[in-house]
Amino acid sequence: MKQKTACGTWESAVTTELLLDGAKGISEVIPGDNTCWWAESRPSESGRTAIMRWLDGGIQEVTPKDANVRTTVHEYGGGSWWVDSGVVFYVDYADQRVRSIAEDGKPLLLSPKPETDRGLRYADFRLTADKKWLISVGEHHSQGQKEPANNIVAIATDGSLKMITLLEGADFYGSPRVSPGGDRISWVQWNHPNMPWDDTELWVASLATGDDGELTLSGHKQVAGGKGIAIVQPEFSPDGQLYYLSDVNDLWHLYREGEDEAVLSVDGEIGYPPWVFGLSRYCFTDSGKAVAARFVRGLEELDGADQYSAFHSLRASGDSLAYVGCSWFREAAVQYRQKEIVQPRDLGIDPAYLLEPEVIEYPTSDNDQSYALYFRPAHPDCEPLADEKPPLLVLAHGGPTSAARSHLNLARQFWTSRGFAVVDVNYRGSSGFGRQYRKKLEGQWGVADVADCVNAARFLAERGDVDPERLLIRGGSAGGYTVLCALAFHDVFSAGCSLYGVADLEALATDTHKFESRYLDNLVGRYPQDKDIYRARSPINHLEGFNAPMIVLQGSEDAIVPPNQSRMIVDALDKRKVPVAYIEFEGEQHGFRKAENIKRALHAELEFYLRVFGLMPDDQQSDLEIKHLAS
Repeated sequence: MKQKTACGTWESAVTTELLLDGAKGISEVIPGDNTCWWAESRPSESGRTAIMRWLDGGIQEVTPKDANVRTTVHEYGGGSWWVDSGVVFYVDYADQRVRSIAEDGKPLLLSPKPETDRGLRYADFRLTADKKWLISVGEHHSQGQKEPANNIVAIATDGSLKMITLLEGADFYGSPRVSPGGDRISWVQWNHPNMPWDDTELWVASLATGDDGELTLSGHKQVAGGKGIAIVQPEFSPDGQLYYLSDVNDLWHLYREGEDEAVLSVDGEIGYPPWVFGLSRYCFTDSGKAVAARFVRGLEELDGADQYSAFHSLRASGDSLAYVGCSWFREAAVQYRQKEIVQPRDLGIDPAYLLEPEVIEYPTSDNDQSYALYFRPAHPDCEPLADEKPPLLVLAHGGPTSAARSHLNLARQFWTSRGFAVVDVNYRGSSGFGRQYRKKLEGQWGVADVADCVNAARFLAERGDVDPERLLIRGGSAGGYTVLCALAFHDVFSAGCSLYGVADLEALATDTHKFESRYLDNLVGRYPQDKDIYRARSPINHLEGFNAPMIVLQGSEDAIVPPNQSRMIVDALDKRKVPVAYIEFEGEQHGFRKAENIKRALHAELEFYLRVFGLMPDDQQSDLEIKHLAS
C-alpha cells in the first residue's frame, strides 16, 4: 500500500546525482564503413564534449583528453566537428581553432591564429572531393567591429594554415554542402531581421580547383526559398541530386531541386529550427531511399523504430542507418546497423517513476488551441494526502521557437517523483506544428506564449488534476521571459523560477549577440520605432504586478541574455520587498554545463518552492537566502 504524503515532499530516487553522475549527452552521430562516431558531452567534466568512436565492438575517445569540442558560431554552436575517411576535424572551445586528428592521434592545427582571442570561429564542415579543403561556415570577430562578419570559407587540410573566403555579403550562412562529384556546392543564406526558420534562400554554385590549387565558385544561382519560405538542411543524395526541407506549404517536407511538389510528404513535420548547426532530420541510403524522422502533434516518429519516442542526428552509411534514439523510459542510445552500439546507463530505479505523458490540446486566447505534454506525479510508494491535489509546475521552453522534448528527461521526473505535476507547454510559436503555428507568435511574444502557459494551468486545475492554489511556472532564456511576463501580467501562479530570462526587451534589443540582434523585430516589433510596445511588454516596467515569490538563476558569462537582465529584476523586486532569491553561477554561460552548478540550481529551486508552500522540514539546513519571505 502506498503511503499518503504531502505532495512535494516525497522522498525520491530521482536525485540530482542520478541526473548527472555518469550522465552523458550524445549528439551528432556520423556513421562510416563498419564504424561510427558521435559527440559525447559530460557534465561531470565541466560540460566538456569529446568525440567517440565505435569500431569492432570497442569504444574509444578520439579527441585528446583535454579537448572540449565546441564552437561558438552564433553563440549556440553545433556542427563543431566532422569526420571523413577516418580523419576527424574539430573545433576546440579553448581557442576556437580547427584541428584534424588522424589514426596516429596527433592533432594538427588547420585554421590560422586570430588577431583577437577566439576571433575566428568555424562550424558545419564538409570536405571537397579531393580532401584538400575543409568547407566551413566562418565567423570573424574583430575589435571595433559593430558585429561579426559571417561567411563561408575553405580551410586547407595540410596544416599550412591557409584559408580562402568563398562567400560573403549575406548577414548569415549555413549548411554548406559539396556534391559527391565535388563539382557543385550548395548553401543556405539569410539576412537581418530573419532567423533561419523565417525567410531563407537556398543557393548553388559550380565548384572548381584552379591551376594554382585555389578553389573558385561560379554560376551562383538561387534555387529555392525566399519571402515567406524557410529552407533547412540541404543535402546531396548519393547520386548527386540536391534535396532540402521547405515549409512552402506550411510543414517542413522534403523537396528536390527543380521540382515544385514534395518528394516525401509525411503525417507531420520533418524539419526543426536550426538553432544550432549540424541538425540532421533525414538522410539517404546508397540505394536512394529517403528516411526521415517527423513530429506529429508534439511527438516524434520514425518508421521501424517504435521502441523510441525521439530521434536526432539521422544519417546513413551505405544502406545502414545511424541515429540517436530516446524513449520515455530510457536515455539516449546510439543506433547503428539495427543495434544499440551505445546503450543508455542503467538508472537503477523503479519504472513506476517513469510514466508517459498525456498529450493535451486545450483552448487558449483568441479562440485558438494550444498543446502540451502533461506528466502526473509518479512514485512507487507515495500518493497525495486524502483530498489533496498536487501542485503544478508549468514548463515554458526556450527559443521561443523550440518545443517540449518527447523523451525521458529526468529533470522532469525530478519534480513528478516528488509529488509535483508537470505540464510542458508547446505554446503558439513552438516547432513541430508547421509554419503557421510557429508564426502565431510573431508580434505576440510575451502575450500568446504567456496566455498558453496560463491556460494550460487553468485547464488542468478546472479538470481537477491539480491544486489551483499551488500553480508554479519555470523557464529558461525565452522561457524565462515568459515566466516574468506571467508573473507581471497575470495573477495565476503562486511562485516562479526564471533561468537567465529577459526582463527588459529594450536592453535585449541593444545588448545581445548578432544572431539574435534583430530577432525581436518579428517577435515584438522594430526598435526603436516600436519602443512603446517594447516598454509595455518588458516585465521590468511593470513591477507593481509582481506579488508572487520568485527565484532567479543566471550565468555570469552569458553573452545571449547578459547578467544585467537578471540583476535588474532581482534588485527591483528586492526594493518592492517581493520574496526573491538569486544565484549567479561564476563562469557559466547561457545554460549551465557544470554538474555542481546544475545540482545546486535544482536543489535551490526545490527548496524555494517548499519554503514558499511552508513544507520545508524544520531540521533541514539551508544556505539559500530568500529575501522578504515570512517564516
